[in-house]
Amino acid sequence: MEKRKLGRSGIEVAPLALGGNVFGWTADEPHSFAVLDAFVAAGFNLIDTADVYSVWAPGHKGGESETVIGNWLKQRGGRDKVVIATKVGMQMAPDRKGLAKGYILRSVEDSLKRLQTDYIDLYQSHRDDPDAPMEERFEAYAQLVKQGKVRAIGASNYDAPRLKLALETSKKMGAPRYETLQPHFNLCERALFEGPLQDLCVKEQIGVIGYYSLASGFLTGKYRSEADLGKSVRGPGGVKKYVNARGFGILKALDGIAASLKATPAQVALAWTMARPAVAAPIVSATSTQQLAEILKSVDIKLDAAATAKLDAASAP
Repeated sequence: MEKRKLGRSGIEVAPLALGGNVFGWTADEPHSFAVLDAFVAAGFNLIDTADVYSVWAPGHKGGESETVIGNWLKQRGGRDKVVIATKVGMQMAPDRKGLAKGYILRSVEDSLKRLQTDYIDLYQSHRDDPDAPMEERFEAYAQLVKQGKVRAIGASNYDAPRLKLALETSKKMGAPRYETLQPHFNLCERALFEGPLQDLCVKEQIGVIGYYSLASGFLTGKYRSEADLGKSVRGPGGVKKYVNARGFGILKALDGIAASLKATPAQVALAWTMARPAVAAPIVSATSTQQLAEILKSVDIKLDAAATAKLDAASAP
């Protein structure tokens, strides 16, 4: 399978990443293990999680996803066969958030313990922290890379000016730079990433691993009306904003192309994302092996110029 580089880090990944946000939440440990097993067996290697997953669920305090992945790694072995990406910075508790140096250094130890590993392949700033001096995060990350606890670092939810400043700051300090960016990006959500941010990633060779690659499930085609919003926990909050003329126009274009390729709308949507400039591996989540198997087939789909143009026009911001 084709491998893509995560920036200039030297780390190579298959072109789809597995999102760990569902592990220990909508997928219990046995189902999560089955999905992880199937993902790796199919030749994929990038697993993305965060310390904060799934703090939003009743009775959860965060770290549930990392714990599941850690238990899986301990049982299965093969740590060198996977690329583990996790994040720091989102609020775990009122006194546990941000990118201050001390907090990063404390948080990484918690993540390493939960993941039951000596090192994290990609450690990402989950969101920018305007309250902590930019230099502090790079001091922390430089220390962790030097200690061998982190191989490379990345950013998530940064805008173009702040990502540019971050790159300039780390360069000036002689510290490791952000090699990846994790933006909200899919056919329905193009405006946040396309333009200055995408241009910067292309210019600086930053690998993009966008999240919500299927627009919280909307691009699978299972939400065709407001009545369908009750089909999952994400429906009312994450999908409702797409149930409109533009959203239905995108689904119509996906349906037509999917029919001609004997594929599913989700597979076509992911093929479009994988072909975008700077994209290394869109993140996808699955709660069952059947769901995962369908999603992974998207790597075999190559869209021609006409299909791409049709999707570009239907999804124009």
